[in-house]
Amino acid sequence: MADAPARFKDLCLDARDHQTLADWWCTALGYVRRDALEDAATPEDDEPRPTDWPVPIVDPTGSGPLMWIVPVPEPKIVKNRLHFDVLGDTAALLAAGATMVRAQDDEIEWDVLADPEGNEFCVFAPED
Repeated sequence: MADAPARFKDLCLDARDHQTLADWWCTALGYVRRDALEDAATPEDDEPRPTDWPVPIVDPTGSGPLMWIVPVPEPKIVKNRLHFDVLGDTAALLAAGATMVRAQDDEIEWDVLADPEGNEFCVFAPED
């Protein structure tokens, strides 16, 4: 690990309905469930993952980070302290179920959206 005490591994996103949110992010990012790409099984017994386990989703091209959609019992209540930025089509994301938190204006050059569970992310127009 060179001189740094840590390096980035995965991105984890909490969700009350992690199965549904995993599907939403797969659609939004063009990701797939990792289990669909490999015969992923629990290391202990080689059985399929239980539905209450975190759902790993991946970029099928291998260029994006692995994301874990993690089940939690509580809803999101306050603003995210950490969020991610995407290049994308705001209108298409809104049509897919995202909500507008703050539209691009004189102060910001991006839109702030929230996924169906309220997790905020910024959407930048794709570069031409």
